[in-house]
Amino acid sequence: MNDIPPWVDAPFVLPVEAVTPERIGTIDLYLPRQADPAPVVVFVCGGPIPAELEWNRPRDWPVYRGYGALLASLGVAAAPVQLPLHVYADFPRAADALAQAVDTLRADPRIDGDRVGIWFFCGGGPLISDWLREAPEWLRCLGVTYPVLGSRPGKELLPRFEPAQALAEAGELPPIVLTTVGKEDPLIYATETRFAEVARELGRDVELIHVPNGTHGFDFADHTEESRQAVRQAVNSVVTAMK
Repeated sequence: MNDIPPWVDAPFVLPVEAVTPERIGTIDLYLPRQADPAPVVVFVCGGPIPAELEWNRPRDWPVYRGYGALLASLGVAAAPVQLPLHVYADFPRAADALAQAVDTLRADPRIDGDRVGIWFFCGGGPLISDWLREAPEWLRCLGVTYPVLGSRPGKELLPRFEPAQALAEAGELPPIVLTTVGKEDPLIYATETRFAEVARELGRDVELIHVPNGTHGFDFADHTEESRQAVRQAVNSVVTAMK
């Protein structure tokens, strides 16, 4: 449990000019250079990760620093958030913490509170559910990358955090950008497939970016042109939705 996993120091797949974020409590804020209030994308960095692990600082991992610097260079603020998501029972309090972080950012005068996106990674995927059921007018985009999008054997979620169910109950939604990988854990891939099927059945606007040779964490683990192109496409789609 104490072994340091590769994503703690593995570099981002795209070259970016480093940006030092401003730390606001649980939020790291990457601001673009222009002075006007900027749209913001909030990053949900996965989990659950046991609290006692000293490397449980995902906003410090190079992959999220890379995404943050890349979005800032494109005129969009980025904000990886450290959530209290340590075990599956923590999803309710993590959802509350995420909502509070979004409120904090929307109240910041440097942020355009009417242009907010949220991008979920890995085990943070179930937290998309609340935002699907009740998407505010100011929510411009939802990103999900190699996400867990439902219960798995031995890892059951509360009904509140079943994204496919939330999608079926949703009203009007912003664009959704879903990135999946070909070498995914079959149990995770099954949750993604179910979500995509429900989206198709309901005619929901979901852009699917598939990385055929990608592994879970391709944006730091697979330094290939395929990975770089997938990240560029996802970032472009999210940024375009924010403008």
